[in-house]
Amino acid sequence: MSFKRTVLKAGAAIAALLACTVPASVHPHVFAEARLDVVLGPDHQTVKALRHLWRFDDLFSSTVLMEFDANADLKLDAAELQEVANTIHASLADFNYFQLVTVNGKDVKMKPPAAIMANFENNQLIILFESEPETPIQLAGDIRLGVYDPTFYTAIDFTEDANMAVEGLPSSCVRTVIRPDPDAALAENQQTLTEAFFNDPAGTDMSKIFATKLELKCHA
Repeated sequence: MSFKRTVLKAGAAIAALLACTVPASVHPHVFAEARLDVVLGPDHQTVKALRHLWRFDDLFSSTVLMEFDANADLKLDAAELQEVANTIHASLADFNYFQLVTVNGKDVKMKPPAAIMANFENNQLIILFESEPETPIQLAGDIRLGVYDPTFYTAIDFTEDANMAVEGLPSSCVRTVIRPDPDAALAENQQTLTEAFFNDPAGTDMSKIFATKLELKCHA
């Protein structure tokens, strides 16, 4: 089940609205501000884990509240938040939890997060989880980390470069936040980004070219 189906559960009126805009429209319908913390190993020579925090927009948050507020008290208690977390955990499994992790251009396999935590603060849904690579990533070469939705349905934005953080990065590495220009990305990939690409409801990995990325260039 895709993440957008979680949205579609949020009520008949919203479901009808989204049904007539997907996949004909390619712009996102759900928005979140994000933070990514890269956790290094004890020797500061490997990437041990990625810690994600996503704060969703008011509209999506309110639809989640309406759908999961089982006792209709206009708030989400611990059991209801757990149901939200379980639903999102299952929904994102087929999409690698929206994670982009590459080393020298090759995808890195990530373990599914053991659990997802959900909170509701200032009328906004907050999601937190931590994932680990199947094997620790050596700090060598070109490492790129980011978050993207292959279906273009959810826009996850890092509003400040500081929201993509690495504590204790060794001097052999240079940290850069890459923010692709959408027009330039489209121009550079005209032959690949066909109409079929934009209208594929299952999504495609090519959409990662639009994602904000944290680049770590490290010398052995």
